[in-house]
Amino acid sequence: MIKFFPFVLVVLWIAGCTSSGQKPDGCQTYAEANIPVTVISDWNTVDGGLHASFGSIDHRYEKHEIPDVEGNEAWSGSAWKGERVSAQLVLWSKDSVRQVRFRFSDFVSSDGKIIPAQSAQAWFVRYVITDEFADGCSKRDPKDYASSLSADLLDDISCFDMAPITACPVWITIDVAADAAEGVYTSTLQLLARGEKSRDFTLTLEVLPQVLPSPAEWKFHLDLWQNPYAVARVEGVEPWSEAHWKALYPVMKMLADAGQKVITATLNKDPWNSQTEDPYDSMIGWTRKSDSTWVYDYTVFDRWVEFMMDLGIRGQINCYSMVPWGNFLFYYDEQQNKEIKVSAAPGTQEYADLWKPFLNDFISHLEQKGWKEITRIAMDERAPAEMQAMLKLLGEVAPTLGVALADNHKSYKLFPDVLTDLCVAHGASVDAEDRVYRSQKGYVTTWYVCCAHEFPNVFTFSAPAEAAFIGWYTMAAGFDGFLRWAYNNWVKEPLLDSRFRTWPAGDTYIVYPGGRSSIRFERLIEGIQDAEKIRTLRETLQVDSSPEAQEKLLQLNEMISNFDVTRKPGDLEELLAKGKKLLETLSRS
Repeated sequence: MIKFFPFVLVVLWIAGCTSSGQKPDGCQTYAEANIPVTVISDWNTVDGGLHASFGSIDHRYEKHEIPDVEGNEAWSGSAWKGERVSAQLVLWSKDSVRQVRFRFSDFVSSDGKIIPAQSAQAWFVRYVITDEFADGCSKRDPKDYASSLSADLLDDISCFDMAPITACPVWITIDVAADAAEGVYTSTLQLLARGEKSRDFTLTLEVLPQVLPSPAEWKFHLDLWQNPYAVARVEGVEPWSEAHWKALYPVMKMLADAGQKVITATLNKDPWNSQTEDPYDSMIGWTRKSDSTWVYDYTVFDRWVEFMMDLGIRGQINCYSMVPWGNFLFYYDEQQNKEIKVSAAPGTQEYADLWKPFLNDFISHLEQKGWKEITRIAMDERAPAEMQAMLKLLGEVAPTLGVALADNHKSYKLFPDVLTDLCVAHGASVDAEDRVYRSQKGYVTTWYVCCAHEFPNVFTFSAPAEAAFIGWYTMAAGFDGFLRWAYNNWVKEPLLDSRFRTWPAGDTYIVYPGGRSSIRFERLIEGIQDAEKIRTLRETLQVDSSPEAQEKLLQLNEMISNFDVTRKPGDLEELLAKGKKLLETLSRS
């Protein structure tokens, strides 16, 4: 290939999928970020006009390179009833192409059954700036880390304009209704663009006889921590105004549709000591009256919990934190007419004086709302000594309140019957006897990854297959689900640059403002769906004593055992493909 050196600097600052502004037909979007890169592909070898082919969902196609695809105009796949499946179409052109659009026909079976065209959607993949894992958890100066453009954001727009010398991936999702009839369906995807001859692509989908429950009924315990304050800042609205609630809806609805089980709530201000671009405020107002009594305002807390429950997230309320990072607590002092910041470490008298009256009032409020049984006092990677001091106080004042901990100290050994929700870091193990004990008690045991884990992860530079692997590893390692600390802790300009002042790019969020999904998030959902399929098939085969069923169960368990690894397999994509093929085969019988 010929390297384009003088020409590169011109190409770099033209967006691949750009807006030409407001048009009568409503075709509009935002301009992507661009950074200097060296173009390797020889675009002179490409014929004029728009090119397109189905590619792989395992690949992030580079913005300024000719995609390595085979000119495939047909896609085929299978799905359970109630499942979402994905495909990826790749467009490229050395010329500018205006107003690229897509149109789906109904999915029709040979006997005339129909899955409506509206079940499919084309999402235009947008590029964000990313960096590299390097040393993982660390403060970051952009000049010290390699940067590149990553295809990740899925933009819900009706059409877009392509700049010259660019590729534009298109992510396709198909949502199969739970009541769809089994069979093989075919749809036509029509590609339209101004000045171009329309082209048709074929989608063939086999709907299998198995049914996936609705996300709210999935047993996979998904806990992605939410930050509603980031939504307020990015959308430019006042926190907890009606405009804020409106902006929260599409973002949190996506989370509910992924099977989220936990509502992230804050008991006091800034429990993570301003680690994020948007520090968390308290959802509960603490006021110390002039007579030294306390009053607590639950207005925001109640509406937030009810809002999330209305979306379908009803399993648990995790309240952060009785052991905040930095051990700072905040309250409004009526006599002094100002906010007071107090340093109060667990075990001190100051700590007890602040938390005892609150806990008594909080328990009473939870009982009135009917939420006590699903509420957890939640902590994030706190040291055993702090945990023990906190739990001593909690045991005295509110012994029946459950506790959740993201545990990187193996603290669960110290208080096995207190941590009803335990999450351990990837690579850490929960001893077999403890796993059995927790399961018998109905306690939740999950795992998590963060900036310290190169694999598997959902950074904006991570291989897409890693997100799907998470569901398979959860089942192989015997966990109940997965936790990730940041669902939407957005950086300054999340639509453009996923890097942050600390931690690898994309560590702080997995979806984008405005209810925009991502390749990472869609693949994570895929892995969770696979975990639910595994669970369903296991339960069915375990109660069937026939030799045929037991042989199938053996095949399934042997396949799943291949995913109980902490280092990235060299054949990750092939391993996932084999696992999914076995699930498909077992789903037909």
